[in-house]
Amino acid sequence: MTSRTPYSVTRRHFCTAATAVTAGAVLPRAALADTDFYKGKTVQLVVPFSPGGFYDIAGRIVARHLPNHIAGQPNVVVQNQPGAGGLSAANRLATSTPRDGLTIATVSRSIPQLYLCGDPNVQFDPLKLTWLGSLSSYADDAYLLVVNASSPVKTIDDARKMKLSLGGVGVGATNTTFALLAKELLKVNTDVVRGFPGANDIWLAMERGEIDGQVVDVSAIMAARPQLWNEGKLRVLVQFARATRMAELPDVPTGRELVSDPKDLAYLEFAENPFFMALPFAAPPDIPADRAAILENAFMKMAMTSEFRAEMLQAGMKTSPVDGKAVHKVIEEAAKTPKDVRERLGKLIISR
Repeated sequence: MTSRTPYSVTRRHFCTAATAVTAGAVLPRAALADTDFYKGKTVQLVVPFSPGGFYDIAGRIVARHLPNHIAGQPNVVVQNQPGAGGLSAANRLATSTPRDGLTIATVSRSIPQLYLCGDPNVQFDPLKLTWLGSLSSYADDAYLLVVNASSPVKTIDDARKMKLSLGGVGVGATNTTFALLAKELLKVNTDVVRGFPGANDIWLAMERGEIDGQVVDVSAIMAARPQLWNEGKLRVLVQFARATRMAELPDVPTGRELVSDPKDLAYLEFAENPFFMALPFAAPPDIPADRAAILENAFMKMAMTSEFRAEMLQAGMKTSPVDGKAVHKVIEEAAKTPKDVRERLGKLIISR
């Protein structure tokens, strides 16, 4: 069935997960200095994908609003650095970027998981990054397996019988990971086409009929291709990263509903962990403590303002912000996952 459910912008969505951030989350640290360091400076905001996708659109909105919450109101300039599904930019941020507080980045949410799965290409411990926070804790989002509505595949059962081609960015990117998981866990009959520079390239391939679909956030659809959703040109087969079905998609099963084996369920839940810090921002490790505090506090103050959240909604993205400590905790909890589960996912996302 073609999904035509409207993606409404309501006060409920605007205020979602306000309880996820307490007043204490935006109070200055004791070490927060009254400094003019950022006056007249330029802060580089690295986006690890090509222009036009979810991370890029969010990054550019942040670049417009963040200076208003930093003393001295520095310029914030976006620089796209696509490569290796976001891993190249993350490695540079952690290992070779100057630790002066003048570079921040939106980090591919899958990178910490790659590290926990033993990927030797991750050159740093993600817990050592200076996490500023995440614009989404996925309170009002879902990761959808979608196909063009013109596809003969109408249900997940059809997808097990008919061949599908699904697009992905690269090894470790969540769109690639979940296409592979759909094949392994849900027995979807798919070829996964990897190596797209960014989300916009995948959309173009779908529109040209070169691939059938992809796995993508609701927010990413509404940011990049809302007309496809609103005109019923996309069909949703499964919703991942949900314990329950989204209210907007009551007839679409969750991945967890389709998995019965307890070991498989634990495996899927570990794979879904990155979505609870779905749009994270960070600075390099070991930047001066006062600058880290300025950036962390500015990020959360920005994320909770009505002006910022309204522009994100206008771009199709519902925000449910959490602070840097919450991002750190998500990664810490994931690190407690049994080794055999982490190794199983590692075999899927690293060795292929």
